Amino acid sequence: MLAGNPVYLTEGGYCGSAEQKTKKEGRLHDGIMVRHVIGFNQPWLYLRAGSRSASSLGNRQTNAMVRAIVVVNAKALTINEIYQSVQGESTWAGLPCIFVRLTFCDLRCTYCDTAYAFYKGTRISLSEIVEQVLAYKCPLVEITGGEPLLQKNVLPLMRELCDHGLTVLIETSGAHDISRIDPRVHRIMDLKTPSSGESHRNRLENITDLNRGDEVKFVIGSREDYLWAKAQIGTFNLAERCGAVLFSPVFGKIEPRSIVEWLLADKLPVRFQLQLHKFIWAPETKGV
Repeated sequence: MLAGNPVYLTEGGYCGSAEQKTKKEGRLHDGIMVRHVIGFNQPWLYLRAGSRSASSLGNRQTNAMVRAIVVVNAKALTINEIYQSVQGESTWAGLPCIFVRLTFCDLRCTYCDTAYAFYKGTRISLSEIVEQVLAYKCPLVEITGGEPLLQKNVLPLMRELCDHGLTVLIETSGAHDISRIDPRVHRIMDLKTPSSGESHRNRLENITDLNRGDEVKFVIGSREDYLWAKAQIGTFNLAERCGAVLFSPVFGKIEPRSIVEWLLADKLPVRFQLQLHKFIWAPETKGV
């Protein structure tokens, strides 16, 4: 039953299989049909507690078991936080944006500013995540982390958000396959520089999948990082391949003016950016 077959539940317990439901179709007139659960071909059916249909079918499981069945069958993600702010980076900087921060990351960049998302999070169903995002009535949403691509259910989440007409961004480390992401999503992909300590994790195969709707970000912490990033731009023709190449300074480690002077001298086709939220609020503030 838990492997994927739909089950039919009352608010008090398990009612029966699809076959039982078919046989008793005429007696389920007071049932409440709810949305299709993502990943399943048939809907779930809930009955009002105390209804004739509920009492006639009987309650053969406890409430706790019913809740467990729902959790196992429903697709979910471990979420660190969902909040509204202004977009602090990328070509979308300055726009109001909803951020959905997923838990877990398999990289440990030396300059990471979201280590609190490595492990801490709450398991939330996709439908509830979408409901929370839509409640903000904001047309722009970013999926971030952690590393969001570590959780496979992020793919159907992004599809559903796009289906609702939202502009969806994903910020990813570049260490995981981006090819399965819905083509409507704008991918903002890092190429990890040497000072990150994780440049060996760059999945260079992703570069061939980039298009003009995507952006590549380099976080620069030293002159070595700058020269390395400059070489990647030339080697992979990044300025033509994607919509924007972004240079960001490691906050508090390098003087931003130095990077600007270098890229102006070299006439690099890049967009320099600062993390706006770290100037609007205290740099360590969460949920902004």
